[in-house]
Amino acid sequence: MKIYVGHSRKFNFKEELYEPLKKLDHDFTFPHKNSDEPFNSNEFLKTCDLMIAEVSFPSTGLGIEIGWADLLNIPIIFIHKKGSKISGSLKVMKGKFIEYTTEDLIEKIKKEIN
Repeated sequence: MKIYVGHSRKFNFKEELYEPLKKLDHDFTFPHKNSDEPFNSNEFLKTCDLMIAEVSFPSTGLGIEIGWADLLNIPIIFIHKKGSKISGSLKVMKGKFIEYTTEDLIEKIKKEIN
């Protein structure tokens, strides 16, 4: 399964998101793994089976990517840290919402994508 991972830049996404997800046996695309340069997610999303959107922190760019995925009918899993306040506008989006902690992130994602 080809999975695009979208997120805000307002947290340590490389250690808190990318590293745990690497443990799962899927083809993940981490847009800022090697560079902070803009990533053409609009074109890339057209090739994906799923989008995981980490929505604990507001982000205009992430919101645009979520809109593109929704328009392309790509399933979206919205993940957010326990206790974080997510944007009310996300509640109208189709997708699965998962609240997580550092300890249970992998198990909850695995349950949804397997």
